[in-house]
Amino acid sequence: MSETGSISIHTENIFPIIKKFLYSDHEIFLRELVSNAVDATQKLKSLAALGEYKGDLGELKVRVTVDKDTRKITISDHGLGMTADEIKKYINQIAFSGATEFVEKYKETDVQAKDQIIGQFGLGFYSAFMVSKEVEIWSKSYKEDTLTAHWICDGSTQFTLDEPTGEHEKAERGTDVVLHVADDSDEFLEEARLRTILTKYCKFLPIPIEFEGELINDTTPIWTKQPADLTDEDYKKFYQELYPMSMDEPLFWIHLNVDYPFNLTGILYFPKVKDELQFSRNKIQLYSRQVFITDEVKDVVPEFLMLLHGVIDSPDIPLNVSRSFLQADANVRKINTYITRKVADKLAELFRKDRAGYEEKWADIGLFVKYGMLSDDKFYERAKDFVLLKSVDGKLRTLPEYTEYVQANQQDKDGNTVVLYTNDAEAQHGFVAAAQERGYDVLLMDHILDAHFIGQLEQKLEKTTFKRVDSATASQLIEKDETTASVLSDDDQKKLEAVFQGAIQNPAMHVKVAALSPQDAPVVITQNEFMRRMKDMQRTGGGGGMQMFGSMPDSFDVTVNANSPLVSKVLADGGETVAKQAFDLALLAQGMLKGEALTAFVKRSTELL
Repeated sequence: MSETGSISIHTENIFPIIKKFLYSDHEIFLRELVSNAVDATQKLKSLAALGEYKGDLGELKVRVTVDKDTRKITISDHGLGMTADEIKKYINQIAFSGATEFVEKYKETDVQAKDQIIGQFGLGFYSAFMVSKEVEIWSKSYKEDTLTAHWICDGSTQFTLDEPTGEHEKAERGTDVVLHVADDSDEFLEEARLRTILTKYCKFLPIPIEFEGELINDTTPIWTKQPADLTDEDYKKFYQELYPMSMDEPLFWIHLNVDYPFNLTGILYFPKVKDELQFSRNKIQLYSRQVFITDEVKDVVPEFLMLLHGVIDSPDIPLNVSRSFLQADANVRKINTYITRKVADKLAELFRKDRAGYEEKWADIGLFVKYGMLSDDKFYERAKDFVLLKSVDGKLRTLPEYTEYVQANQQDKDGNTVVLYTNDAEAQHGFVAAAQERGYDVLLMDHILDAHFIGQLEQKLEKTTFKRVDSATASQLIEKDETTASVLSDDDQKKLEAVFQGAIQNPAMHVKVAALSPQDAPVVITQNEFMRRMKDMQRTGGGGGMQMFGSMPDSFDVTVNANSPLVSKVLADGGETVAKQAFDLALLAQGMLKGEALTAFVKRSTELL
């Protein structure tokens, strides 16, 4: 029997559209065809397990071969196979259901729109025509007393379907898909190119894949196994297999395994983060039934966990036919929430069971925790009990622990707890030391996210405010009811202010005289906490209304200590030289004295000595 016919399309040819728009990368054809072969093989195994197929299964492999001389690529399986009627049904009809509607509706739209909709039409097999001028199917069904079916199509809507006998009859059950490679697709005749594609997409398929006599996949990757059956070395070995260029072992990992209300398996690794300014994203690989799909998982994995590494496998994530675009739906949102909860549970468990080990890892995992708290309110509620704050002396405390630790000594006159911090303990050493001399604790908040994290904590924690140690003089950081009397009269304070303004002559520096302790520095330069914080947040991606603060010029307060013996000397001598020297000394303490001004300061210091 032989039949020729036309695939039921009543409009322009679908094949050029397939070739142009179906996939952004033509290499995907091999993934689709191998995946189809694996599906056919697994279905036969299922029938055998149910007792519906009683024949000998034999060696269940998918074989891929290439013949450069004849320009053929062949994908062979020993799965279910198809009869001629089944080929007409599954290849000519179902695969093209809705094709006319698709062409009419989307032929004028852009590529992205086609990518988003084309998955509804079951066109996976036809990806073969992206690289082929002609495609053949040779298939023999597992059912008894069936003939070989041979289908051939040259990329037009015309096909030929027959049931050859004699030497052309297929001896064994299964399907061979033969691609006659087009002249513009020579790259796919190279063994190295095909091996790269197979390794990328088919490395963990559940049926053995043989290419040119070499097995290229692991059919039982560790995420398909039970955690109880795996050792730490198994997890570490798999991490190195996924990321062979990584020099570091992962800090720890989470094994995902859930089958209700969705199916999800996988392993997420917490890596060491070397450069916080260059987050290493796109390291999580998404699979569907062990077929690699993409490393773009932003819809499935919460934004703050995009820094994790590993594998997620779920058949319940809806994909279009190219399997390259995730389609957000209820399952995706549920999976996203589940992953967030599992990560929070794992971190809480580590903190609870091994506080010392958790603290050792904090320098690396703090990035994930703070990012998560900033990104997700539900994660914040979970993480507030295991996020750690680090003092400049290296001591780590939880939020409740730290609040209790500073509450007695660092409350202002209104009953607010004032948390002091530095974002550069070396550059702000003088301010840190001055705060510590008063018995205050100072946090080290030098993380790239800390400017935003501080703002969040102020919103979440009751009657708590944060102040950087250089935002005011040490005696003014925490406002108390007590006051310090000035040894100078009001007139003398005004004279002193005029002397310093004349010596400084900088509109960005705002001079004020205040009664501080005689032991305090004669001049202290600070920057308003609100303004400085807004500028810091703008520099680290605050965006929005904070852009205006980033473009505003810096403004500083110059506090002259009315009770300093040196300041009294300035007033007595009326000397702007000493005032200028005291001001430059304050600049030097802030790391703000540079270039010509620094050279002049050194020269002036020598002369004064």
